[in-house]
Amino acid sequence: MKIIFLIATLLSSQHSDDLKGQSYLQSKDFAAPSFTLNAFNNLHKQWKLNSPPDSKTALQIFESRYGMHQANYPNDDLPMGLKLAPFPLTLGTVKGIALDCLICHGGILNGKSYPGLGNNSLDLQTFFEDMNKADGNKKPLAFRFGNSRGTNEAGAVSVFLLGFRNPDLSLKTSWVNLGLDDQLHEDPPAWWLLKKKKSMYATGGADARSVRSLMQFMMSPIHGPDHFNINEKKFANLQAYMLSIQPPVYPFPIDYSLAKAGKTLFENNCSKCHGTYGDKPNYPNKIIPLKVIGTDTNRFFGITKEFGRFYNSSWFSKEVEGWFSDDYKARETNGYQAPPLDGVWATAPYLHNGSVPSIYSLLNSKTRPKVFTRDFENKYSNYNQKELGWNYQFKNNNEHLDKIEAPEQRKWYDTSTPGRLNIGHTFGDDLTEQERSQVIEYLKTL
Repeated sequence: MKIIFLIATLLSSQHSDDLKGQSYLQSKDFAAPSFTLNAFNNLHKQWKLNSPPDSKTALQIFESRYGMHQANYPNDDLPMGLKLAPFPLTLGTVKGIALDCLICHGGILNGKSYPGLGNNSLDLQTFFEDMNKADGNKKPLAFRFGNSRGTNEAGAVSVFLLGFRNPDLSLKTSWVNLGLDDQLHEDPPAWWLLKKKKSMYATGGADARSVRSLMQFMMSPIHGPDHFNINEKKFANLQAYMLSIQPPVYPFPIDYSLAKAGKTLFENNCSKCHGTYGDKPNYPNKIIPLKVIGTDTNRFFGITKEFGRFYNSSWFSKEVEGWFSDDYKARETNGYQAPPLDGVWATAPYLHNGSVPSIYSLLNSKTRPKVFTRDFENKYSNYNQKELGWNYQFKNNNEHLDKIEAPEQRKWYDTSTPGRLNIGHTFGDDLTEQERSQVIEYLKTL
């Protein structure tokens, strides 16, 4: 009875932690404002409007122009991922607009906001450009926050911000370049995958147990070192919330006889990297060498050894105390991590850079489009059940793309440009069409 009681107490405590983490994420402002309220109040001018629209219309514009989705919790009429937050040292009297984790990890499915799903509609670059202009700034942004709609430059953000810090997170007198590269085109992963992983990020370069690694994007120069220590326990709760999220169930009919054949094919051909599923799942947490996976290398080389060395000398890596601890340091790998595939149907497009629009084209590299776009609304009526991905339009070249405005240009994913190559992962090319259909049907069940 004591064992049962202890287990029940532990589970209750874990549930309490994830609820605290959810509340913290949705209601607290842990990041400093990136923009003033004046910029936000003038944002309508970038939309060619004479006056600010009503809140409902504004949210619709945020959805269509920036790919930011309506919050399913109280959020001051702001989209998911934005918060009203006070500037430090003003005692809460001066507020601005801050970003939180859900800007990149808050997606949408058929009109429903889904925290933990990577935001494959986001155009963060257009938002930052518009806010920068609305704030009256004439200088260009320090780097690009996004090069293609649905991907972001999260790695560049971390490299840029850490360049302002000393190892103890006190501020430097001047910024140091730790190898800033804003051509990485990162497709944000789903949070529900984290519970299976021992390492995280595209290259598997961070320890999945690390709470501090999740705090890198709080490094606004406005915040001092104490801010990180104060929020670390709250981020542990946030991590518990991330680990509690479950993938969405495939919403369409499944041919289970086809899926049964697909399971056998998957386990014989794919499971050694992506794991097994069902009653006794097993995820191998494998890093696939570059020469084997063959995918675009920009993300791999874009986070430099110089950044890794500085990170490992900093507060972020010194999370575990004790004589025999090795902390949670960044580590070098030789390739990209093969992710778990739970809820894979909802996470299109595919590969670490979002360069392949469907599972079918992932399994048949000859069919991958060179330049493609879609409507970014993620409505089920526009989901391709046969290929497992959102319906898209394609072109054979990038002709005339340079003649359209940047926000529209970013909607077209051009796989001929650095960081966006759709090469590699050709393991499905030897399958027959019937076998691909069977594997795809099985993936719907995960």
